[in-house]
Amino acid sequence: MAGLVDYPRRSRRGEPVWELATLYPEQGGWSEEEYLRLDTNRLVEYDNGVLEFLPMPKISHQRIVRVLFLLLESLTKAHGGEVFTAPTRLKVSPRKYREPDLVYVLDASRAAGSDDYFQAADLVMEVVSEGADSHERDYVKKRRNYAAAGIPEYWIVDPHMKRVTVLVLARGKYAKHAEAGPGETAQSAMFKELRVRVSDLFGK
Repeated sequence: MAGLVDYPRRSRRGEPVWELATLYPEQGGWSEEEYLRLDTNRLVEYDNGVLEFLPMPKISHQRIVRVLFLLLESLTKAHGGEVFTAPTRLKVSPRKYREPDLVYVLDASRAAGSDDYFQAADLVMEVVSEGADSHERDYVKKRRNYAAAGIPEYWIVDPHMKRVTVLVLARGKYAKHAEAGPGETAQSAMFKELRVRVSDLFGK
């Protein structure tokens, strides 16, 4: 692999295993092929040679994902398609991959770039995780990434704010279609039957 590090000494007991680090490229030097070959149970996204490690989801996070998955799965009965949960790689632009919490594709064979990743999607959802940079990642960076990838609809599900924001693509940028808080219902723009009460996601 390109960009391997050559550490000058052997690791000692109680230290990180420096020799193991030399088996991988330096941060910033990862190729797409090396990223796609990475075998790990961590959620890892890729941005122009840099690996971005996402926080492991909490049980409360996964409960929300389960509710949303079942809602999206119900769409397949009327519209076809398939629903995937993280970790599922989505290539949003050259040398950039994201791993949305939920991906809905109407035609998986068309959307698949290979068996390793999708290169298109019809709807994605992100549940905002804990962590200092999670808000910026989902509200700013991924909003920009998914718009650039031409994904028609993007849901931001925020347990901290107890709010669901539904964004739709218009002229290459996302516009707010709906925003629902406690006591309200979030409604899809693309699929009229896709709706969820905020209290069903976060409780009262």
